[in-house]
Amino acid sequence: MQRATVRPAGQRRVAWAILDKPTLLTGLGSDAPAPAVLRFISELIKAGAANIVAPSCPRCRRTVTLSKLLQRQRVCRGCFARDAAVPCSRCGAVREPATRDADGKPLCPNCLSNDPVNLACGGCGRRRRVAARTSEGVWCQNCRPRTLQTCGICGLSRFCEISGATGEPWCDPCQSWWARCSSCHTVASIRGGTRRAPLCTKCLNPDPDFWDRCPVCQTTWQISAHRPCHRCTLTQRADELLTGPDGHIRHELAALHDALIGIDRPVTAMAWLARPKVAQLLAQIATDQRALTHGLLDELPAGKTLEHLRAVLVAGGALADRDERLIKLERWTAHAVTTRSDATKRALLHRYVTWHHLRRLRNRLRGEHVTHLQALNIRCHITAAINFLDWLASRNQTLTTCTQLDVEQWTAREDASYRGETGHFIRWATKNRQATGLTYGTVRWQGPAGRLDAEKHWTDARRLLHDDTISTSDRVAGLLLLLYAQRLSAISKLTVDDIRINDDQVQIVLGRVPVVLPQPLAALALDLIATRRAYTVIGQTSQTPWLFPGQRPGQHISADRLGRRLAALGIKPGQARSTALFTLATELPAAILARMLGIHIKVAVAWQQAANGDWTAYAANVSRRTDQHEAAPGGTHR
Repeated sequence: MQRATVRPAGQRRVAWAILDKPTLLTGLGSDAPAPAVLRFISELIKAGAANIVAPSCPRCRRTVTLSKLLQRQRVCRGCFARDAAVPCSRCGAVREPATRDADGKPLCPNCLSNDPVNLACGGCGRRRRVAARTSEGVWCQNCRPRTLQTCGICGLSRFCEISGATGEPWCDPCQSWWARCSSCHTVASIRGGTRRAPLCTKCLNPDPDFWDRCPVCQTTWQISAHRPCHRCTLTQRADELLTGPDGHIRHELAALHDALIGIDRPVTAMAWLARPKVAQLLAQIATDQRALTHGLLDELPAGKTLEHLRAVLVAGGALADRDERLIKLERWTAHAVTTRSDATKRALLHRYVTWHHLRRLRNRLRGEHVTHLQALNIRCHITAAINFLDWLASRNQTLTTCTQLDVEQWTAREDASYRGETGHFIRWATKNRQATGLTYGTVRWQGPAGRLDAEKHWTDARRLLHDDTISTSDRVAGLLLLLYAQRLSAISKLTVDDIRINDDQVQIVLGRVPVVLPQPLAALALDLIATRRAYTVIGQTSQTPWLFPGQRPGQHISADRLGRRLAALGIKPGQARSTALFTLATELPAAILARMLGIHIKVAVAWQQAANGDWTAYAANVSRRTDQHEAAPGGTHR
């Protein structure tokens, strides 16, 4: 039944039609009240159901697809065309009319395509639907001018067509951009105009022969007048899924309902609701009479669909914001501890996880959400502690009876993993009197271990500054990494309010003191604010506060995804940030570096020492060099 129609209301109509007239399954399918009945009969035959007869056309008696309705019977396309055939007013051919002229006379498809009108294509001269408008005239889909150039919307080098009154090139993805038309003021797919004055398909092609109004709302213009428009269909589908057993939509789901039916691009929401998992989750939430909370969603089957739905509800105000990565980390740590069979080992791991790692993590968050690297770091430390304790158990030892020789034997093993994290656990156990006489050396950071390629660093920076084929978001993110040594997690959390305009200067807040952005980076930052768009449109507000919006509603882009986008451009984030810090540390004092870039003062001092940029020693050297010049005969000051 679901293959015939996915909507519960449609499934009920099919069942009622078969119960009312069982002969539909025995060859009289032409009397089916809805096409879904014919699809249901076809699916039964494919499944090997016995005594099911495929319906035939009542006119020609052929067993073919009955796609048309004629005199309350389902007929084939050929019989429908023969019944509707009339003599063409131009050539006299008896055919199904494609349209009618201004006097109401029928025109066959040949005369329609060859009949010159005011909207004739400038390339082929035929009457076709307008696909592009230029100063030279209108163009059909086949003749539209397309060249490899920079798109006026996304800024990428693609095959574009001239669209809009200003002759601005648009690529195909931007042609499917949805917004409010500047002419008819309806939200629709934009096919022309400019970024500030977009035009929908109806306003781009004002020929009245092509368009009809939606039979439900009577406001939306579309090609077919026999079916509801996308927005009316979306509203009907949302009502079916979100209506509870009492026939009303719960007030907790009202925000989600309004976000769905008020979406700028209805086809996106329709495609999302057409997914079986989405429809099943929404139906379960609508029929459950309990209050809509995160705990209620936690009882549903976990998956990406539930995570996206949770983000939609949070963005719509139906649920409070919650740190999902922290919740997952707490569940993972609890499972890792409780699955230990030894009670002593469980108590030790519980103390190490709860009172050391998780407590220190919450103190560092200060209202922010856990990043991927923070969660991964704790997972690695806990895994290292579990592996070390399991290795001791395999030798019939515990952490209390462990000696320094055992630690050195474990370190010397070739298959030993997480050596640094294991050392952290041993030092913690010794400090908290869980072990005695154990030491594990640590290596102090003395500078970057990898190679710093300054030439490639500045080559990448120049490329991002001047290459218009790269998206603006990637250019700004890469330049903040290359020039200001920002972490990807910090770049992804930037908001529009972090960009300020003061006295014709564009500033960005990276630390405690705003930093003035030079040109052309300042122009790129302003362009990013004006053109940024979120990947998701369901549950997303029209103006997101994030400078780099993410794929989920109301959230910024993740540091991992941002790193993959920069890696696709040939930029290694770790190496690029090390090179930037090394360069800045040689030019700025540690205090200024920490205050402007938002890094810790100890990190700034360590990088300054690694770069031999100790400004205290530099001041002394300048003083000594000045004294030497004064003492030398004919010495000069520099």
